[in-house]
Amino acid sequence: MATKRGALIVLEGVDKAGKTTQCNKLVSALQQSGRPAEMLRFPDRTTTIGQMISAYLEKKSELEDHTIHLLFSANRWELVWFYNSSCLLQGFSLDWCKNSDTGLPNPDLVMYLQLSPAQAALRGQFGEERYETSNFQRKVQQKFEQLIQDSSVNWKVIDASRSVEGVHNDIVNLSINTINTAQNQELGELWK
Repeated sequence: MATKRGALIVLEGVDKAGKTTQCNKLVSALQQSGRPAEMLRFPDRTTTIGQMISAYLEKKSELEDHTIHLLFSANRWELVWFYNSSCLLQGFSLDWCKNSDTGLPNPDLVMYLQLSPAQAALRGQFGEERYETSNFQRKVQQKFEQLIQDSSVNWKVIDASRSVEGVHNDIVNLSINTINTAQNQELGELWK
């Protein structure tokens, strides 16, 4: 009998869309319902590579754009985990960005927390990191829309301008359905 597995669920969105808040709430809700859950955050700033990325994002160092993208990818490979929005940040073609992440685990669900860059700019601490500008976040949002249309990944768009609890309820419902479905399926490889 095959062992059941958990689900790989990813939250994406522009900076300040509420990804960390919603991840924490989802992990807590799943654990309270008796399901094991763990949150991974990228970049993982605790690793050597993650510390280099953190210094770059905090404007304490400079790196060439291709180099930072490859560091984001290497940071995911350190834990053999999921492709995320880092390729969108540098403005490279999606094909170029996908190459370094091909073979990472394919998520069972990606929830895109849709929030306009103007709304994101009103949220706390916006602008402290390198990519937190409204103009840049508009470009990221456009790339997300392209990626959602061009992907074999299971994307769900959630309106992140609503209340924290309203967004949370949608995330929990989608996650539970995905967990129940994923346990009987094999985990695929990204971009294959």
